[in-house]
Amino acid sequence: MNADFLSRMGDASRERVRLARAREPEAALLARAQAAPPPPPLRLGGFDVIAELKLRSPAAGTLASAGFDRGNQVKAYARAGAAAVSILTEPDEFQGDLAHMREAAKLLEGTGCPVMRKDFLTDTYQVIEARAAGAGGVLVIAALLDDAELDALVACARELGLFVLLEAFTAGDLDRIGALELDSARAPVLAGVNCRNLRDLSVDFTRFAALAPRLPAHLPCVAESGIESPAAVRTVAALGYRLVLVGSALMRQRDPAAAVVELLAAGRALGGGEPSCS
Repeated sequence: MNADFLSRMGDASRERVRLARAREPEAALLARAQAAPPPPPLRLGGFDVIAELKLRSPAAGTLASAGFDRGNQVKAYARAGAAAVSILTEPDEFQGDLAHMREAAKLLEGTGCPVMRKDFLTDTYQVIEARAAGAGGVLVIAALLDDAELDALVACARELGLFVLLEAFTAGDLDRIGALELDSARAPVLAGVNCRNLRDLSVDFTRFAALAPRLPAHLPCVAESGIESPAAVRTVAALGYRLVLVGSALMRQRDPAAAVVELLAAGRALGGGEPSCS
């Protein structure tokens, strides 16, 4: 296909929704979601890490070695103090599955650490799927959606008590995110800047600095992709980012818990503290 990567992922996501609706009507799915136990709230402090379970990357290939244990990985993240665990559920390029999120949510019961569905969400049906599978939050890519779709997904997530990470690639994306009308009494909304362009998979770490002046001041902001070391965390923390989302670098670590601890220490050394708010 000649379409860029983001467009292809969006098309595939819409087809998965069509098939899922044929298997289970939305009303039945919503009933399951509303009957599910409430997930733990997202609790944020001065600086936090969202740690990601990422079995494969379309840019880097397979990240999970032979014998990899998903359960041990997510428990290590929570034990180390991750604010949330991101679970890739996209099946084709990332080898993810909703079952991985259900498994992680079950394993993290009692830890206070929510799981977040990371996928190319295009429909409120997928937000409800996430809640039914135990998610405490969802990632929503602004560039994939028009304004009406973006509003609908955010409203659906917050109605279900899910936090939302709104992902941006451009200043225009950030402006759209910053302009959303949000009820502060509901679950948190985060604004993320991804330095990997999902249209062509190129990485530009300087995007974090270039877009820092446009970060919505009223939202906690997340640096996504390209975070490989404590030094990178210190760089983005100094720019005003209050969280990092890290996947590939943690998947390569022999001791992912120790790696999360190091990243947290690097960010909190610049003035962050212990988690204090939700």
